[in-house]
Amino acid sequence: MKNKTKSTEIKQHLKYLKLSGFYEILDDTILQSEQESLSYHDFLLQLLEHESIVRKNNRIERLLKSSGLSYSKTLENFDMKRLPVKVKQKVNAIIHGDFIDRKENILAFGLPGTGKTHLLCAIAHEQIKKGRKVLFVPCSLLVQRLLISKKDLLLEKYLKKLAQYELIVIDDIGYVQQSQDEMEVFFTFLADRYERSSLMITSNLAFSKWDRIFKDPMTTAAAIDRLIHHSIILELNITSYRTDHAIKEKEVE
Repeated sequence: MKNKTKSTEIKQHLKYLKLSGFYEILDDTILQSEQESLSYHDFLLQLLEHESIVRKNNRIERLLKSSGLSYSKTLENFDMKRLPVKVKQKVNAIIHGDFIDRKENILAFGLPGTGKTHLLCAIAHEQIKKGRKVLFVPCSLLVQRLLISKKDLLLEKYLKKLAQYELIVIDDIGYVQQSQDEMEVFFTFLADRYERSSLMITSNLAFSKWDRIFKDPMTTAAAIDRLIHHSIILELNITSYRTDHAIKEKEVE
């Protein structure tokens, strides 16, 4: 009875201290300690290890929720066999996340349906598992947010907020047909990230056609220069996944 009272008191302290990992396994660990005669050190170590795992998993879940990434676009759900050998080798090196420490960018090019978005999202998922703060955002939405911030005289504040992310994934830059104002704020964003944090960008347009995005030749050249100065380029010169899937279905029929 005395031990049960003490256990209840300990749990109250654990709740107050927000040690949920301790709380979860306290009773089982006490029982194991009594049965196996665990030393005080082993008893405490077991509780601490579980608390660390719980906190790490909770942090990863919070980072994933705030990232905007699709929960399904992971490496487990991506068919690596479709990638060219050289691209696969690059991806295997990129996954470790050293490119973020080097402030490098990852640029993925390919036609619609080749898996650019899924691949970069999968790489981003791996960085979140390492505790990195990541943001996924379609280019059109990012540009609109930047433009609104500028109109409200809050652009600098918004750029500081974005700077908190170690990695930002910008999807579908090739689809954006920007006005002069939109182009300017997007270029300001790229310049702000330059050599400070990493970007991952997908595009269905080769660099030679980026004048469609930035309109002005000098701005286009400056934007490309900042992106490729420290970058790894993934060229997905493969057929559309959706096309391949449709062909296979017809073959089955």
